[in-house]
Amino acid sequence: MFKRFFSYIFLFLMVAALMQCARRGRPSGGPKDLTPPILLKAEPDNMTINFKETKIRLYFDELVKLKDVQEQLIVSPPLKYQPVITPQGGANKFIEINIKDTLQENTTYTLNFGQSIVDNNEGNPNSFLTYVFSTGSYIDSLEVKGAVKDAFNQKVDEFVSVLLYEIDTAYTDSTIFERPPNYITNTLDSAVIFTLSNLKEGKYAMFALKDASKNNMFDQNTDKIAFLQDTISVPTDSTFLLNLFKEIPDYKIPVPSFAASNKIIFGYYGDGKDIEITNLSVLPDTVRTTIIKEREKDTLNYWFTPFEMDSLVFTVKNETLQVIDSFTVKNRKLGADSLILKPSQNRTLSFTEPFNIEANTPLVHIDSTKIGLMNKDSIAVDFTVKLDSIGNKADFEFNIEPNENFQLELLPGAITDFFGNENDTLIIRLGTKSFADYGNLRMTITTAMGNYPLIIQLTDEKGETKQEIYAKEPQAIEFNNIDPSKYRIRVIFDTNGNGQWDTGNYLKRIQPERVTYYPDVIEMRANWEKNETFIISN
Repeated sequence: MFKRFFSYIFLFLMVAALMQCARRGRPSGGPKDLTPPILLKAEPDNMTINFKETKIRLYFDELVKLKDVQEQLIVSPPLKYQPVITPQGGANKFIEINIKDTLQENTTYTLNFGQSIVDNNEGNPNSFLTYVFSTGSYIDSLEVKGAVKDAFNQKVDEFVSVLLYEIDTAYTDSTIFERPPNYITNTLDSAVIFTLSNLKEGKYAMFALKDASKNNMFDQNTDKIAFLQDTISVPTDSTFLLNLFKEIPDYKIPVPSFAASNKIIFGYYGDGKDIEITNLSVLPDTVRTTIIKEREKDTLNYWFTPFEMDSLVFTVKNETLQVIDSFTVKNRKLGADSLILKPSQNRTLSFTEPFNIEANTPLVHIDSTKIGLMNKDSIAVDFTVKLDSIGNKADFEFNIEPNENFQLELLPGAITDFFGNENDTLIIRLGTKSFADYGNLRMTITTAMGNYPLIIQLTDEKGETKQEIYAKEPQAIEFNNIDPSKYRIRVIFDTNGNGQWDTGNYLKRIQPERVTYYPDVIEMRANWEKNETFIISN
């Protein structure tokens, strides 16, 4: 019996041992490494004067690698040729910077690596490591601080460059278009506050750029810009705020092109409200033409009934600027655009937004006798429909009640376009929710100086406008029937009273119209009535 007992114990221990051996696991390895790499030494030393080298080495206490160094590295003053930095794609205990440019005499240079130097294991960055040297006998030590904001959006772009140009005999207002600055820094991807360090005493013009082409110069067509109205004198104790905006480009029209066999597109930059397009080619008597601005694009579409030709000759005149351009547009083998209709709302019908049907080809006629609208009880609903030839859409008006369903039916021939194309049968089903499914927001807005008119916008968290109220004087601001979600309030000071936000212009020394945001996110839920107060200081 004892033998059997010991046999069971032995068997139990063997099984337990085997299970323990078979159990998968991994060593804990201790706590996660959160320590960034530490710079041990530099060759030549950091803060070297009378610098004449072309190679710099930085040594660290552990293996490091480079991450996004081409974006992160900021050299001030900028170099014509970016330094070559190694190793790329590997790990080492040092990095090497090879200077390929001729350095200016008696100049202090700063290399800011941002967060591009990280340890090999966990990717911890040595944040904003700088290496400074001077080709002269001393290191410039003055600095300027400030912050960058976006003139319209609540959140500013990442990687905004801040530029200083020395005001000397060579400086003009156009210098920022022509050459890099004397000093530069960058907000990188983590801050809006900036510091320009190692500056020499002097007078400067300050700018910020969202530099799309990364050439440290201003390109009006692609870049956002901010500028200070006044020059700054260094040294200074002042802190500066730069207001970043996108200019309306100067008027320019690129070469037009065929987008379909019945459409030529004339894109343009700048203000296109006074553009006149004239066809100089001789057209057959049967050819008809029309011009419509493309929805939400700076493009004019020249439509024509197709015919055989090799090319067409146009003049494009801007009446305001008295500028005339001539173009020869060569034909391409393309298909014709055909009529496509798209409702502005699908399924759920809004209480606050108008309902329309948009078209991609020019509309010329609506036959309301071929359109029917019924409610959920199959009872006909009265409606009106009008052709908006400028917006190229059919606008509908009818009484919208809560908890209702509608069926809009367009029979063939209800809508006809410029080419004689008619719609096929189109059925659009729409429904409304209960008022209790929405929230209502009441805002009390006061300004210290009583600045009116104001444009008050209810936006989503991405900044897209959902509702808008124009206030010429103090009044109750009510946004009703709001979908449950999170919102922000944007207030535009409409200084010129034209009903829209106006951007700035650097060469004209015009700053953009002021925009401010209610500081908190507003959460709206179904059946909520909410009251908020916004006191705007000047």
